[in-house]
Amino acid sequence: MLSPEEISAIYISMKVAVCSTLLILPPAIFISWVLAKSSIRGKSFIETLVNMPLALAPVVSGFFLLILISRTGVVGRILYEDLGIELTFTWYAAVLASAVIAFPLLVRVARVAMEEVDPKLENAARTLGASPWRVFYTVTLPLSIRGVIAGSILAFTRSLGEFGATIMLAGNIPGKTQTIPLAVFNCVQTGHEDEGLRLVFIATILAFSALFAAQSISSRTTH
Repeated sequence: MLSPEEISAIYISMKVAVCSTLLILPPAIFISWVLAKSSIRGKSFIETLVNMPLALAPVVSGFFLLILISRTGVVGRILYEDLGIELTFTWYAAVLASAVIAFPLLVRVARVAMEEVDPKLENAARTLGASPWRVFYTVTLPLSIRGVIAGSILAFTRSLGEFGATIMLAGNIPGKTQTIPLAVFNCVQTGHEDEGLRLVFIATILAFSALFAAQSISSRTTH
């Protein structure tokens, strides 16, 4: 039987993962389209910037975010002094941390899917007078939607397992910001291995199910 603390950690993890995935979905689709289909200058710089969270340790990304949105940060100071909003050490901070870490995964998968869309179909739409925006949402996006969905599932899975950036930005507050990875860490520190093992099992089942779904969807795009 799961304890209230374990149920809370599972609930917070699911809430954070869903919200972070929804948060990054629109910009990730746009960036994927820019990298896959546009001819603007600076694409290499954009791609490098997008992929930085994959190269940096999550705790380093979390530190940068902490500097940015803390009370004394560039963004955090404005939010706190002008609007009375403080993001750090709230579940919103956990969403932001997970979103930053998961963003590159979604972009990489969605970009590949968009690159596989036949340019002839897009050109045919343009010759019929369709604007770039209309070509995108009537041709490119529908034909790459499976890849976008698969990327979203991978981003969701990554958000479920996020630890380093989350603990830097949101802390490890039971019932407030404590996700499954943070709860497992807490169990190890306090000697509650049985609780930690249950949470590890649940996290493994969630991750396997999500990855299996993403793989199934990705496989269909190649047939």
